Amino acid sequence: MKEYILIAGVNGTGKSSFRGVLEGQGVPLGHIVDPDLIAKQNNFNELAAGKQAVRELQNCLKNGETVTQETTLSSHQVRKSIIKAKEQGYRIVMYYIGLNTKYESIYRIANRVRKGGHDIPPDDVIRRFTHRFEALDRIVPLCDKVIFYDNDNGFVKVAEITDGTFRYTNGYRSDWIVEYYNRFISE
Repeated sequence: MKEYILIAGVNGTGKSSFRGVLEGQGVPLGHIVDPDLIAKQNNFNELAAGKQAVRELQNCLKNGETVTQETTLSSHQVRKSIIKAKEQGYRIVMYYIGLNTKYESIYRIANRVRKGGHDIPPDDVIRRFTHRFEALDRIVPLCDKVIFYDNDNGFVKVAEITDGTFRYTNGYRSDWIVEYYNRFISE
């Protein structure tokens, strides 16, 4: 079955590293759409890389390919792409990577820059962190499955949503997943 896979989270949560974990486990990810890699390879800014990523994604969906997209969920284009993919019979799976604080994301980005990686302005990170649950509210109902990982100290699976049912997956409950759970059940 063709899948549209999202690896999502605020900047600095470890989306690219998590993709490497999935690849190492042999999870079939299909065509990878990675705006950060697009920006680096083409010397694009974040906006231009995002536009190129959308073109790549649309092309994959048009061709019926399994596709994986790294995303902060901050663009409304993600929702539009998911709706289009669902109309074309795609199964939607999202891996969401979370951290407890915006400061941890900012610290990780600064560390990445020190190692030669790309930067994201702190104001963008703070805005995306502040609105992360609203972004999840727009996307989660469209997904067939959502798997949540905490990356405070390595990737730990903390919860999943399947067929609209939320369940914790182990005894570890980071602050952010408890906050999201409380929001999820109140809707």
